Amino acid sequence: MAVTVAELSMTYRVPVRDTGLVAAARALVRRQYRDVHAVHDISFQIAAGQVVGFLGRNGAGKTTTMKILAGILHPTSGRVRVLGEVPWRRHNHYLRKIALIRGSQPIGDAPELTVLDSFRYQQVLYDIAEPQFRRNLAELSALLDLDSILQRQVRALSLGERMRAGLALALVYRPEILFLDEPTIGLDISAAKVIRTFIAEYSAQTGATVLLTSHSMADVESLCPRLILVDDGAIAFDGRRDELSALFAPAKLIRVTVTDDSPDLAQYGDVLQRDGNQWLLRVLRDEVPAATARILSRYAVADLSVEEPSLEHVMNQAYQHLRSS
Repeated sequence: MAVTVAELSMTYRVPVRDTGLVAAARALVRRQYRDVHAVHDISFQIAAGQVVGFLGRNGAGKTTTMKILAGILHPTSGRVRVLGEVPWRRHNHYLRKIALIRGSQPIGDAPELTVLDSFRYQQVLYDIAEPQFRRNLAELSALLDLDSILQRQVRALSLGERMRAGLALALVYRPEILFLDEPTIGLDISAAKVIRTFIAEYSAQTGATVLLTSHSMADVESLCPRLILVDDGAIAFDGRRDELSALFAPAKLIRVTVTDDSPDLAQYGDVLQRDGNQWLLRVLRDEVPAATARILSRYAVADLSVEEPSLEHVMNQAYQHLRSS
């Protein structure tokens, strides 16, 4: 397994901050703390080459888990192995095999450097031989269209350009595992699509393992066959997208166009939308085969399709269920 997580927990101690001058003065003498359980007893495995979505609401424990896997945080308890290594020991040979890429800070803290200078810095840092460096840079430049920005300072790049450059910088040393934290946050539709396409191509070409957090369901739908849903620091679901849909969204959509006059399709499901003889019905999954068969046998059907609900709808249903449980 590329990633093994067993009974992982992470607890922070944070100061209790009361309002008012008296409380502030008291805190100077005797500060009080409370425990925050960011991650609680989670376990999962990821095989080499898998692309997995790690999803949850804000504060669910996603980024904390990602930082533990990348070796930035030391957990309170539990066992973690990434490529056979203990991440928080931060051995150099381990750090050469992974990349943590955050959409909120994709390219580091040296805005005065040019993009090419930043690549050269990575070359020295990761001891990449010149021939290999040139090959990798050429491939990444072609995939991410970087040639026009290599001589520009990082400070002059747009958000989309910074994200493309940041991805390439993180991958120039060919890591085996990518930890991607909101890689398309703040990007427009076309820029986000470029990033998604690149991630998919990189994983397919290199066999890299990818763990992705994102609030963009377009990212998740296009990249992640498997989803891990975390809620309040614990795993609420781990499986395929279709399994998540079946669990939290028990209905499918039937979109049908008929040529009959005044058809009545409301008897086959909940009518979500109607425009003349075009209908959109919500039908329970186990009733879909019978409903479609009856519609096809009783009406002159010009077009009929059965659709899964959108992942955004499924996730909303999942969050509502978790909130009420």
